[in-house]
Amino acid sequence: MTKTIHSFKSVWDALADTPEQAANLRARSELMRQLTEVIEENGWTQVEAGAKCGVTQPRINDLLRGRISRFSLDALVNMAAALGRPVRVELQHPKHRRLTRVRRSA
Repeated sequence: MTKTIHSFKSVWDALADTPEQAANLRARSELMRQLTEVIEENGWTQVEAGAKCGVTQPRINDLLRGRISRFSLDALVNMAAALGRPVRVELQHPKHRRLTRVRRSA
């Protein structure tokens, strides 16, 4: 019997159905991480952060809890812009994302 074990470069590659979805998840998670970092570095409450980002306190709560499915790239870019933080987009060279290993059982 042969078992195929898949290894992925990131959790997003494992969760997404397509490379495009994985790329979108990676971009959103990075923006969420950086926005969270700005909020924490400034010591803002969720209400203060919401006012500065142009969103409600519950949206900030979703951001801080990592609820990625509740945010589009557009929404996150708009929040960054409201904070005066420009977002840079960069294309990278393609790399092999999915590694496959085969393990043989006796």
